[in-house]
Parts: sequence; C-alpha cells; structure tokens
Amino acid sequence: MAKKKQILYPVLFMLLVTVVYTSVLAFINESTASTIKAQEELRVKRSVLYVLDLPVSDVDSEVNALYDGKINETTKDGRDYFVYANDGTVEGYAFIFSGTGLWGSITGYIAFNPDFTKILGIDFVSHSETPGLGGRIDEPWFKEQFRGITLNDDMSIIVKPASGGNIDGITGASLTTDSVKKMVNTFIEETLTFAKEAKL
Repeated sequence: MAKKKQILYPVLFMLLVTVVYTSVLAFINESTASTIKAQEELRVKRSVLYVLDLPVSDVDSEVNALYDGKINETTKDGRDYFVYANDGTVEGYAFIFSGTGLWGSITGYIAFNPDFTKILGIDFVSHSETPGLGGRIDEPWFKEQFRGITLNDDMSIIVKPASGGNIDGITGASLTTDSVKKMVNTFIEETLTFAKEAKL
C-alpha cells in the first residue's frame, strides 16, 4: 500500500502542476491575443508604408493615421494588394510576395509605381537565411538598392557585375542573392501580368 502511495503522489503532483501551468499559459495567451494582433497589423502597415517610400514613424498612432488615410487594402481576382492614393490619385501599388531562399521561405513586400515601370521599394519581413551572410537581405543597405529601380526591357533584377546590373549582391551569400533575384523576377513577371489583366 505504501508503495502505491509513493507512485501515486508524484503522478498527482505532476498532474496538478501541468494543469496549473497550462491554465496560466492559456490565460496569458488569451489576455495578450489582442495586443499581439495589433502589433502584427502595425508591422504590416510599417512594411507597406516603407515599400511605398512613405515616412515610417516610431509612433504607432502616426503609423495608423498615415496608413488609414493613404492606403486602401484591395482584393481583385483573388489577389490581395495595397493601393496608395494621394488626393484621389493612385501613386503606387504594394504586394506581398514569398518564395524559397537558400534555407527556407522568404516573405516580403514590394511596391511599384502606377504604371508598373519602377520599383518603389522592397522589404523582407521573414526569412531563415544565415545571420551575417544571407540574413543581411533585411538590412537597409540591401533593401534600399531596389528603391527607384527602373525595370529594364525584360523587366528583371540583375545582380552586378553582370551587364545592366542594378543591385549589388551580398558578399559571401551569392546563393541567397541569386534566390532573391529569381524570386523577385518571377514575382515581377506575375504581377505585371496581373496588373495588365486586372487593368490596374
């Protein structure tokens, strides 16, 4: 009988601890869900404003005010995108894109001018690339290279020193740079086709 109690007490104790900690975690998750959602929405708004070359404030209320006043979230032909309009005139379009990098998926936002002949900006918001190497795609110096690129005849990004190159690759991360180039070029082609068919 004593041996059964020795086995039963630890089991009951572990069960109690599990229930208590699970309840605490569930409570924390529930109580922070709205805050997490609001922060995620702000992250998206900041990325969209950034790629459209609009000022991105550190003050949340200013981000919300600018975004709500200038950006319209739109869906057409099953595709979501963002329209930047100033006094009723369309100034740009932003899209979310994703593709495969060297070590996993890469997700970001890219914006174009109204006639889709120029990239307004790009932002990489999620990736699994190697820190200090391919992970440098989210550094400002790399992203800013894409701002204002006039798309060439075949509507593509070209890595220097190739002829007609318009971006510098990341030293020591040529495979990531190549993956980004292919991903962005594929997305540009798909988006230009969509824009033409949707009459944007």
